[in-house]
Amino acid sequence: MTAPAPTTATGTVAATDTAASPGAASASASVPKALYVYGIAPAGMRAPRSPGVDGAPVRLLTESGLCAAVSAAPPRIRPRRRDLLAHQAVLDELAAQGPVLPMRFAVLSPRTDTLLSQLRSDAVHLTEQLEGVRGCVELNVKGAVVPGHFADLVRRDDQLRNLALRTRRRPDYEANVRLGEAIALGVRREARRAAREVVDRLAPLAVRTVQGATDDEQVLSASFLLRADDEQRFREAVAARARACGDRLALSVTGPLPCYSFVDPRPSTPAGR
Repeated sequence: MTAPAPTTATGTVAATDTAASPGAASASASVPKALYVYGIAPAGMRAPRSPGVDGAPVRLLTESGLCAAVSAAPPRIRPRRRDLLAHQAVLDELAAQGPVLPMRFAVLSPRTDTLLSQLRSDAVHLTEQLEGVRGCVELNVKGAVVPGHFADLVRRDDQLRNLALRTRRRPDYEANVRLGEAIALGVRREARRAAREVVDRLAPLAVRTVQGATDDEQVLSASFLLRADDEQRFREAVAARARACGDRLALSVTGPLPCYSFVDPRPSTPAGR
């Protein structure tokens, strides 16, 4: 994978760095080293002090008014907890200074000049993306089916009520299975309806909204791009919806997060998911 290109910045190692000895420099030049990319930010930021993935020091590469936080790519990249936390810590330090376009874990650039070239060619687009998330945070809202409200559902649904009465009068294994499947389907339908109501209420509070993948149990997964000043108001709105639909849908909020869901790289600069 590749990622949007960046270059050197204040207190960082220049893209043209070489090793101390001539022999090491020639060896380095013949075998370009891959870079692990954490994110893109405006030029002028301080290099993060937190160690990066595999304990590598993080530096900034600067080009065309942008900088990319990078470190040497480890020989093997595995989603170990300490490396996931290191990736997040680097992004947190950058985000404390200004807008950031975060890369997903394990995004690599094959060489420094490739990354710099990408920064130059996509500078206008990336700068627009950064301005779009300036002063913003991402919150993710998930909703899981609450299975325990089927009694009320049966009372309100004529088909389910009739099926339940027939099963009670002539109980057998197949009838019980049909009733159970019908109730489960009805519960999920009610939960999905509640999920749509939640998004309809929350979306006007956000700058942008992105829907994520769902399944039969987790029927809501949506990311909201919020102005940082609106975070508390948004959380209060989620709490209000949780009270209103708690018999059908269990809501949870994660964040604030780097704005992963709202990075829109060009085809030449995949964000690596």
